[in-house]
Amino acid sequence: MTTDLGGLGLRNRRTMPLRAIPRETEADFRRTVVEAIAAGWRLVALFGMPETHGQTRLLAILADDGAGTLGATTTVVGERYPALTPECPEAHLFEREIAEQCGVIPTGHPWLKPVRRHPPDHPATAGSGEFDAGRYEFFQVTGDEVHEVAVGPVHAGIIEPGHFRFQCHGEEVLVLEIMLGYQHRGVERLLETASRGAATLIAESIAGDTVIGHGEAFCGALEALARSHKTPRAQTIRGIALELERLANHIGDLGAIAGDIAYQPAAAYFGRMRGECLNLLMTLSGNRYGRGLIRPGGVHFDISAALASEMRSRLETLRDELRPVAELMLGNASVQARLEGVGVLPRDQCRSLGIVGPPARACDVARDVRHDHPYGVFRFAHVPMARAWAGDVLARVLVRWLEVLRSLDFVLDQLAGLPRGLPQVECNGLHPEELVVVMAEGWRGEIVHVAVSDATGGLRRYKVVDPSFHNWSAVAAAVPGNQISDFPLCNKSFNLSYAGHDL
Repeated sequence: MTTDLGGLGLRNRRTMPLRAIPRETEADFRRTVVEAIAAGWRLVALFGMPETHGQTRLLAILADDGAGTLGATTTVVGERYPALTPECPEAHLFEREIAEQCGVIPTGHPWLKPVRRHPPDHPATAGSGEFDAGRYEFFQVTGDEVHEVAVGPVHAGIIEPGHFRFQCHGEEVLVLEIMLGYQHRGVERLLETASRGAATLIAESIAGDTVIGHGEAFCGALEALARSHKTPRAQTIRGIALELERLANHIGDLGAIAGDIAYQPAAAYFGRMRGECLNLLMTLSGNRYGRGLIRPGGVHFDISAALASEMRSRLETLRDELRPVAELMLGNASVQARLEGVGVLPRDQCRSLGIVGPPARACDVARDVRHDHPYGVFRFAHVPMARAWAGDVLARVLVRWLEVLRSLDFVLDQLAGLPRGLPQVECNGLHPEELVVVMAEGWRGEIVHVAVSDATGGLRRYKVVDPSFHNWSAVAAAVPGNQISDFPLCNKSFNLSYAGHDL
């Protein structure tokens, strides 16, 4: 299928001239994407950007994970175009977003409604004005003894706002619809218009618990457009920080799931050990979430030999403390019974919806950017992919635990053999009229940043796809058939970001 995508054969973090992307008619564009997905490619980004004469350019970025290749295709549309979603369900949210952001109607979309319920961030793409971003009609199930339960957007805990609408028969959930958008800040437009220093801070704030993941992707995009080549030392330190972020969040999730099923010993111990990973990030960068560490050209802080030795010692102690707690929790029959068979995401739905990260790997769908599209230190240091097959809460817990063990091994190995070199090099102006696709495997899954430069070397369009954008559909698919009292546990087993989705 590479030839159908123009023979670009792109690799992660390679740039291409915008004019080199095949520009097709609407019908050919649709056929190219549909045939590519049928042949095993998947859609990693689909978005619109303003063109002249009130038109909108649609850009589709696809990935062939087996070959480690990316491809792109584009078309220019007017007020409407034939929807991809009927044949490619993984396009459904992207096309709803295009309608909201650009006012372009995907004709034939089966579920066309707002994603974030906000006016377009790019007013130049006004479209036909047919799409009402402020109107949201919920799906309803009618019948005897069917009732509706509305939860949120304001919740009892200290969590982000989101609205969940359940259609239930007794305690059984028939349908769950999730409405988000309360955290929308116009991130993409801010990244296009802010200064480089301010934009880096904005990228770190896309999702507050994924500072390293989004900071790595944003700086990677600038570095690719500027032809800035980081040293192996900088790449390794970034990899260490990314895995420390993964460790902190996975360990925290294990503790939170233990808390949800009232298994307090593991909840208490995992909660404390999550703090140790955050403290290691603070030791490295001066901030518990890693803010200020990753900057264009490399990293702002180096790891001295003494610091590397201290970090290794603390991680070895952490590994020794983690194992007995995990064995206590995962070896407990009552814990297994509570998690097994709850919130099952079928493998075929996982594939058709384009789910990424640990939820996909828990369905035995092998998707991991570090493995399929390696970048930085992951081109040289392999992290084995953790997979399970059942697609339930227990499978998602087991994947997280396996990733904890493998991230620990990776960080310890890298700290033992840090390459020489400068922590940061120059990152100058951006090359004009080019496109770059950056993929990074954050702790929630695949993070995608697409940057398009203009004729002056500024940013014409910046697209962000957080893994939560894909995976909220998985929550809606996994909850029906369960008891409504199982929803907190199902939701926690995905632990998605509202802000990352809402941008």
